[in-house]
Amino acid sequence: MDADVVLALVFMLVVVPIVLGIGSDVYKRRLAFRERELELLSRQTAEKAAQYAAQAERLEQRVRVLERIAIDSKSDLALQIENLRSAKVN
Repeated sequence: MDADVVLALVFMLVVVPIVLGIGSDVYKRRLAFRERELELLSRQTAEKAAQYAAQAERLEQRVRVLERIAIDSKSDLALQIENLRSAKVN
C-alpha cells in the first residue's frame, strides 16, 4: 500500500468519526437549548393570555353595569354614574 492511501484510510477511520461525533453533540445541545427557549416563551405567553382574560372579564362586568344603568329608566342616571366613579376600581 502506498503511504497516501494509508493516510487517507486513517483519516477516514479516525478523524471523520470524531468530527461527526462532535458535530452530533453540538446539534443535540442546540436542539435542547431551542426546546427550553420555546418552553419559556410558551409559559410567558400563557401568563399574558390569563392576564388579558382577567382584564376582559373586568371590562365585561363594567359594561354590564353601564348597560343596566342605561336601560333602567326609573333611576337617576347621573347619580349612579357618580357612584360608580367614586367606587373603588379593582
